[in-house]
Amino acid sequence: MSNIHDMKYLKDKVDELKATGLYKEIATLDGPNEAECLVNGKKVINLSSNNYLGFSNHPRLKKAAIAAIEEFGAGAGAVRPIIGNMKIHDELEELLAEFKREEAVLVFQSGFNCNAGTIQAVTDEGDLILSDELNHASIIDGARLSKAKKARYKHSDMEDLERILKEDRDKYNNVLIITDGVFSMDGDIAKLPEIVEIAEKYNCMTYVDDAHSSGVLGQSGRGTIDHFDLHGRVDFTIGTLSKAIGVVGGYVAGKKASIEWLKNRGRPFLFSTALPPAAIGAIIEAIKMLMESEEYTDKLWDNARYFKEKMSTLGFNTGESETPITPIIIGEEAKAIEFSKKLFEAGVFVSPIVFPTVPKGTGRVRCMVTAGHTKEQLDRAVEIFETVGKEMNIL
Repeated sequence: MSNIHDMKYLKDKVDELKATGLYKEIATLDGPNEAECLVNGKKVINLSSNNYLGFSNHPRLKKAAIAAIEEFGAGAGAVRPIIGNMKIHDELEELLAEFKREEAVLVFQSGFNCNAGTIQAVTDEGDLILSDELNHASIIDGARLSKAKKARYKHSDMEDLERILKEDRDKYNNVLIITDGVFSMDGDIAKLPEIVEIAEKYNCMTYVDDAHSSGVLGQSGRGTIDHFDLHGRVDFTIGTLSKAIGVVGGYVAGKKASIEWLKNRGRPFLFSTALPPAAIGAIIEAIKMLMESEEYTDKLWDNARYFKEKMSTLGFNTGESETPITPIIIGEEAKAIEFSKKLFEAGVFVSPIVFPTVPKGTGRVRCMVTAGHTKEQLDRAVEIFETVGKEMNIL
C-alpha cells in the first residue's frame, strides 16, 4: 500500500493530463512584461499578455510606485476595516469613481476577489442569479458562494434570458443578471443594451464584469457601460486593475449604498490584507494617464485592427472577436498545444487555451495585441504564424 503522503492520486491525475497532451508547463519571464521579452531565456514577441496598454513597465507607473513606498511603506499591515486603510486607498477609490462616472467604488485585492466577495454579499436565499454560460470562472465560483438559486442562459441569447424570466421571475425576491462585458476566450462583447432593457422590464439588477473592457472599451477605456452609454442603468460594475491598468487588484463600482454594504459584508475586503502602497500608487498614475489622453486606447485599437486584418487575410479562424482579444481557433486540443510550441520555437509566445477553459474541440491560441506592440513586431509575428500554420497544415 502506498504512503498517503506520496499524493499518488494527484500524481496519477497529472500523468493523465500529460498523456492526453493537456498538461501545461508555466513559462518564466526573465524581466518585465513587454511586447517583446525574454521567456525561458528566449527572446520572443509576446502575444499572451493582458497588458493591453503597455502600462505594466511604464516609467510613470514605476516612479509613482516608488514614491508611494517612500511615503506609505512596503505593505498596508492589516485588512482595511481594521488599520490597513491608508489615505492612498481612499484617493484611488475617489479617482476611480470619477473616472467611471459612478457614485462610489470599492477596491479589492483582485478581480477574482471582487466576484467572490460581491455576488454572495448582494444575493440571498429567495433570490435568483442568472449567468451567461460563458462567464468567467470567478463569476461561477462567486455564484457558488451565494445562497441564491442559480440558472444559466445560453451565451448572449436574449430570447433564452427572457424565457427564463417569463417563466420564473415571480418565484424570487431579487434577480441578479450577470455577464462578462467582453468574453475573455472569444473577444465578443456582451449585448448589454438588450440585457439592461430585459432587466428593467422584469425588475432585475444587472452586474457586469468588465475585466477585459477596463482600459479597452469606452472613452479612454471607461468600459462597456460607457461604450454603450448606460450610465446609471447597470447596478454593479467589476473592473480589474491588473490587465489594461497594468498592476494588480480589482474594483466594484455602483451606488453609494451598494459600496457601503460591501464594506461591511464583502468577505475578501474584510478578511484579506489591503493592496500594498506601491500597487495603489502605480494604479493612481495609470488612471490619471487615461484621464489625460486617449492615445493609449487609440493605439491599442489601431494595432488590434491591423493584426486581425492580416490574420484573417491569411485564412486563420479568428471566431467572433470584436476586441483586441484575437483567438486563432485550431480545434483539436493537442494540435493547439503543438501549434503554440512551434510558434514559440520560431519566436512568438502565445498561450494555448484548451478544455476545460474552452469547450472540447475548440482548442486555440489566444493572441493579445497591445498598445506596446510596434507594426514591425506585428508583421514579424504574422510571418511566423503563416510559416508555422502552413507547416502544420492549419492554413
